[in-house]
Amino acid sequence: MNAFVPDTFHPGPAGPPAEPVLALTGERTIPGLDVENYWFRRHQVVYQQLVPHCAGRDVLEAGCGEGYGADLIAGVARRVIGLDYDAATVAHVRARYPRVAVVRANLAELPLADASVDAVVSFQVIEHLWDQARFVRECARVLRPSGVLMVSTPNRITFSPGRDTPVNPFHTRELDAAELRQLIAGAGFSAIRLSGVFHGPRLRDMDRRHGGSLIDAQIARAVADAPWPAALLNDVAAVTAGDFDIVEAGRDDVHHIDDSLDLIAIAVRP
Repeated sequence: MNAFVPDTFHPGPAGPPAEPVLALTGERTIPGLDVENYWFRRHQVVYQQLVPHCAGRDVLEAGCGEGYGADLIAGVARRVIGLDYDAATVAHVRARYPRVAVVRANLAELPLADASVDAVVSFQVIEHLWDQARFVRECARVLRPSGVLMVSTPNRITFSPGRDTPVNPFHTRELDAAELRQLIAGAGFSAIRLSGVFHGPRLRDMDRRHGGSLIDAQIARAVADAPWPAALLNDVAAVTAGDFDIVEAGRDDVHHIDDSLDLIAIAVRP
């Protein structure tokens, strides 16, 4: 068996990437859709911020989804392995992103040898998992000494405010900053750094234009299955990754980690 992936792995085909075919279900974000653009850009900014940590390294993306992030990492990494449990998603990534070695796998049992990668990336995934502690332990197992774990997840406090159960039906358990830190530390990781994703000035202007919350305006249309007003659609379609701010916890008195939209953790395997 290869140290990185099972011997059943088949590389993606050569040639230009295929057109996107995944359906928008709410389980994963899809690039190139106007009504999904806000969520895509909110994910994209985290990839852009953390991709330098992958330069020249063997990288695992655990829960690669549509594959755009793994492909971005592939532009700087030595090698990228993408794992996802959904067969249709794996087929899509294999066809569209041939630079990514993609495998269908259960994230509770990573199909990699011990100490076989330098970095594990898992963005907007851990909230979907039933056994989060087991997953983080698996990440520690496959990382080489001094390897880096990078995780992002919605901040429970702002994503599902006032609720014991997640708003998103695809989420099993959401975390706040303290819970995320405890989860990662419990698997033996050290040097844990937390950051938060926040709306920048242009998005705060959009919030004001749409009743105080651009997010709530979008969710209301989706829940009601109602047509989008042109002003809302135009604003959502215009969002860029640069409209979000990523601020490390404790860096200033304005951005408190508990007020963030998404949490980002970077940790080191001793």
